[in-house]
Amino acid sequence: MIFMRGIETGKKIVLSVFGVTLLIVGVALLVLPGPGILVIFIGLVVLAGEYVWAKKFLKKFREESGKIRKKIRKSIS
Repeated sequence: MIFMRGIETGKKIVLSVFGVTLLIVGVALLVLPGPGILVIFIGLVVLAGEYVWAKKFLKKFREESGKIRKKIRKSIS
């Protein structure tokens, strides 16, 4: 039982560190050459598996990107 809690805690720590690292790299890639928005999105997906705040932020991120996509398609047509 204690072993399972340790595994769950370890998993949460690893995913948290990985997700936050992706977010930081993604923000850096917004000003450096690279796919910053994509990396931020992946970081949010990783964190959304563990945290409610990340899940809410990911939902907002998807909504806003959908609005931007519609505006771009409308301006091209």
